[in-house]
Amino acid sequence: MFRCAHLPVLALMTATLMGQAVQAASGYPKHEAPIPLATVALMKGKNTSPARPMLIRIYKKEAELEVWKRSTSGRYSRLKTFPICRWSGQLGPKRKEGDRQTPEGFYAVTASQMNPNSKHYLSFDTGFPNAYDRAHGATGSALMVHGTCSSAGCYAMTDTGMSEIYALVREALRGGQKAVQLQAYPFRMTAENLVRHRLDPNIAFWRQLKEGSDRFEATGEELSVSAAAGRYSFRPARSPETEAEVLAYRAMEDDHMAVLLEEGRAAVRTTYADGGQHPSFTALWRRGVSLGEVSRPEALAYAGQERVITPARATRLACLGTGTCASPAHEVKAISRPGMGEQLLPIAPLDGPSMWLKELPSLFTSAPVGGALMSVTHDQPMILGAQQIVPARLAMQR
Repeated sequence: MFRCAHLPVLALMTATLMGQAVQAASGYPKHEAPIPLATVALMKGKNTSPARPMLIRIYKKEAELEVWKRSTSGRYSRLKTFPICRWSGQLGPKRKEGDRQTPEGFYAVTASQMNPNSKHYLSFDTGFPNAYDRAHGATGSALMVHGTCSSAGCYAMTDTGMSEIYALVREALRGGQKAVQLQAYPFRMTAENLVRHRLDPNIAFWRQLKEGSDRFEATGEELSVSAAAGRYSFRPARSPETEAEVLAYRAMEDDHMAVLLEEGRAAVRTTYADGGQHPSFTALWRRGVSLGEVSRPEALAYAGQERVITPARATRLACLGTGTCASPAHEVKAISRPGMGEQLLPIAPLDGPSMWLKELPSLFTSAPVGGALMSVTHDQPMILGAQQIVPARLAMQR
């Protein structure tokens, strides 16, 4: 699966790193290299252009940097995803100078932060520390997105990757955008990831980041962010209809997390010896392709180690009929054969919620698979495969 998923990326990256990629037209200094024609064509297909506003979203655990462009509709859509060759530290925000942490949070990149003379090919400053960081006493400076594959608190993209990213930011700023928003996250801010990392010491901070991420996912609009009373604050959307979309999206995510918690999903903590790297670069290195200078390559063998803090609960079962049922503790690890006249059925599909949430009766409804909605009481068990559990608001939209 890995080889198939990354084969096109590996082929392109191998050619690039071995010097076989098509170079920018001669006569351009590196900081003036044009955006590749293929990327310009991709913009045209998404109803945008080099001069239109953009923003950047970074995900540490996945080691990916996304470039989003604003289309003629006024909403942002994802243009390209760039693999990160190296980031350092652990998941979590940067707190002090020298801790090797790459920043997490919401930042702004202006023209004054662009560095065409970087010792790491090209770079721009992330804008750390921002108002939130300063309110929490965070220290540090010169935390960049740059070329090469070496990091000490920065996001290293390789020279080739950085050349294109730099050009994209440069053209957006020249097109009139005052600052390019940079959203840096520990991982993709899904309900599953928040529940999985719920016991991490950074979870309160990450919930703030998820609030911003959810708002962007719901609206496709750039965030208006500030810091107040020691936390991130997000200005509501101008349109009441758009703000209603945000509230509905956030409520849906809260519902999803409630279901996952009730299912008994495992809680983990993900650790690193010193940061990580996108799997495509790791595969190239294993094939003998030089990545140039790589910071602390020995640490990559211990990247992304997951320590289980709370194991997942076993699937809960319901006993129909007469006879002895499952353990009252509901922590079933092994089930004996049912007695005479006794039928043992899962309360819900094995890949869905493990039981009806009686304390949250208004959040869920049930629907036959592929059919019309049907009312079910919350004490009524579900026959495997017969019903889907969905948030009520989604069922109403069917």
